[in-house]
Amino acid sequence: MSALDDFKRRKDFCVCMDSDGCAMDTMNIKHIRCFGPCMVDEWGLDKWRQPILDRWNVINLFSGTRGINRFKGLAMALGEINDRYTPISGVEELIDWADNAPELSNDAIRQELGRHPIFQKALDWSIAVNKAITALPQEEVKPFAHVREALAAAHQAADVVVVSSANPEAVREEWKRFGLIEDVDLLCTQEMGSKAYCISRLVEKGYGLENILMCGDAPGDDKAAETNSVLYFPILVNLEGESWQLFLDEALDTFLKGSYAGAYQAERREAFRKNLGE
Repeated sequence: MSALDDFKRRKDFCVCMDSDGCAMDTMNIKHIRCFGPCMVDEWGLDKWRQPILDRWNVINLFSGTRGINRFKGLAMALGEINDRYTPISGVEELIDWADNAPELSNDAIRQELGRHPIFQKALDWSIAVNKAITALPQEEVKPFAHVREALAAAHQAADVVVVSSANPEAVREEWKRFGLIEDVDLLCTQEMGSKAYCISRLVEKGYGLENILMCGDAPGDDKAAETNSVLYFPILVNLEGESWQLFLDEALDTFLKGSYAGAYQAERREAFRKNLGE
């Protein structure tokens, strides 16, 4: 039994929030200082370090694949490196696994270690990333402006659930450190399944579809909401503080009054797509 299984609806509304890059100003620093450099080091790619790191950041931060699962991002990046710079042994096997596995996590990849050495390298990379994230200076990891107020306002009227594909220990520690956990009813993280799956389980708790709002910063968050026919509020890249202020000023009230779906949501989604250059 997981916390998701045990969770019971307390209110008529549910506000879901992604963590990295949405509520927490952690996504850029984690990718720029941890994910990309650890990949370069693990695969010995220093000869092409800068263009590879630049491309890693485009894939994971500044394009329509922003927020992709770490192993999907790794498979995509290594596939491009194999084509452009140097052969990557086993990359086809890793891509196939990333495309088709029902779960993408450290525990899941451990089940594949006998298939090809690339799976051990991918696991070693992921563990190194987690260690590097833990070592980041605490003062550089913080919530975006207005998140605390938005969270408190949402919690007055709705159950609040963190829906994140990030490492559970990191999410829990960050939200506790800043006192945000006090306004959270449930943490759904990497080990519980995809964001779409977690939202589908929340739908089963008895909320109306137009009474669930997913707040996210990446196309995958939008897709998880759309898959479950629930509502989506985007946090725009490089406009995060302004986005949370908008949530406070009008979006939350619009949601609670039942008028979020339709033109208002379409307008927010259009702004989101334009901001990512789609």
